[in-house]
Amino acid sequence: MAPERTRRWYDAGFYGTDTMRDRLAAGADSFAHVPFRVWSPQRPAETTLGELHSRGVAVGGALLAAGVGKGDVVALQMPNWLEAAVLYHACTEIGAVVLPIIHIYGPAEVGYILDESGAAMLVTPDTWMGVDYSGREVGNRPEMVRVFVGDDPPSGPGVVPFEELEANAGSDYPRPDLDPDDVHLLCYTSGTTAKPKGVQHSHNTMLAESRQLAEATGARDGDVFLCPNPVGHMAGILAGLQNPYLFGEHCILMDGWDPQAAAELISDEVVTRTGGAPFFLTTLLDHVEAHPELDVSSLGLFGCGGAGVLPSLIERADAVGWWSFRSFGSSEHPSITSGYKGDPLSKRANTDGRPMPGVEVRIVDEAGASLPVGAVGEIQSIGPDLFLGYTDPALDADAFTADGWYRTGDLGYLDADGFLTVTDRIKDIIIRGGENISAVEVEDVLVRHPKVREVAVTSVPDARYGEKVCAFVIPADPADPLTFDELVGHFAAAGVAKQKTPERLEVVDDFPRTLAGKVKKYLLRENLHHD
Repeated sequence: MAPERTRRWYDAGFYGTDTMRDRLAAGADSFAHVPFRVWSPQRPAETTLGELHSRGVAVGGALLAAGVGKGDVVALQMPNWLEAAVLYHACTEIGAVVLPIIHIYGPAEVGYILDESGAAMLVTPDTWMGVDYSGREVGNRPEMVRVFVGDDPPSGPGVVPFEELEANAGSDYPRPDLDPDDVHLLCYTSGTTAKPKGVQHSHNTMLAESRQLAEATGARDGDVFLCPNPVGHMAGILAGLQNPYLFGEHCILMDGWDPQAAAELISDEVVTRTGGAPFFLTTLLDHVEAHPELDVSSLGLFGCGGAGVLPSLIERADAVGWWSFRSFGSSEHPSITSGYKGDPLSKRANTDGRPMPGVEVRIVDEAGASLPVGAVGEIQSIGPDLFLGYTDPALDADAFTADGWYRTGDLGYLDADGFLTVTDRIKDIIIRGGENISAVEVEDVLVRHPKVREVAVTSVPDARYGEKVCAFVIPADPADPLTFDELVGHFAAAGVAKQKTPERLEVVDDFPRTLAGKVKKYLLRENLHHD
């Protein structure tokens, strides 16, 4: 990253001399006895923050012995298991770059990421959720070490069972010098059409992100945090592996989303905070509302991120006593805006919050000129948690403006109080007869129909208008699904512009989703295009 892009954050106090290694060690000392638990049908585990860190430091020695050193990339395609947490600490200790990969990615996606990143090591389960990872050929890196976690790891050249790796662990090794502006985390965006892009974050950007979240939401020592976000995502790394050491949280990792198990954990472990995609909140509320005997009153906060957070969902959470809010960010800029403690329900439900501490947001038109309050344009952001740049520097020119702001590719507007509302993705917006239609706005109207449980709205090609609106609906009652005539009548009664009424209705059992619960709209569109 160019020095002029980091200097301002040092001057403002957002960056400092501590690395993530320093902060994890300090947290392990201060919060040594705080519990750390993995909920998993396959590999449950319980330890403490102190023991977890000590184990990670020792495995750092094993990584060095295996030929992994400072700056080398270690890819973790792991569920939320204890071994993933151990390896995060191990990599941080020796200055290796952590590369989380979603466990559901197939060999082609993983191979591309491994080759593009130049990964020195890949860690996966042997088998999990019916997937045999050990039989996969991934990428074109014969020198890459493969580590398998599980009870039946394969054998062969360049293959190491995790237990064997850890048998070589030892804490007596020289620690390399680290700089807080070194690359610490490498995440690959899940592109819809283009190849994934490698997003680089430093110790400083990740530490700034955690401090921002704590200031906005009031994280504190003594919290019990339920983390359903996968550690293959940045959100899981932040919430599950990093923040417990910064704030002293008792963390419970879930290795798969199960609303019944989540509700029972909230009740049994007296969970105070959690968060995730709208799908997580929706299904958790469904379960809690169906089981009033469960005491979930300890839960004080549910942070809701990802696209398509409808106002009605935040209102439902508020009705059961959970302080919930919307937020906006991406792998490149993790927390651009968020609800803050004390924000009224109307703002938390209907906007995506205010800029995080140190973050600035501006709305610009197609020519890059700033727009006034209330005008919709592209959202651009800058802040101390903004990424360093892509692994392919050629991509940076499109990502950043000449003055260093990040082009989010999202549309939105700021209100008079400085709250941001994201209206749509620029590339996902439906352009019907030259008129822009917000998919989110259409979804918000349709989800209010009593026959609709969930909705996703996309464009569909149309010979006359270029694109038209298609609604995918999961019915509240599969035996009595929404009809097209009922849909049309609902929109007429809602009083919205006629062109926003969906012209095609697809009733489906479920949506294709990412592990974080986000609907893969591009797959819905692709399937339609092949009809």
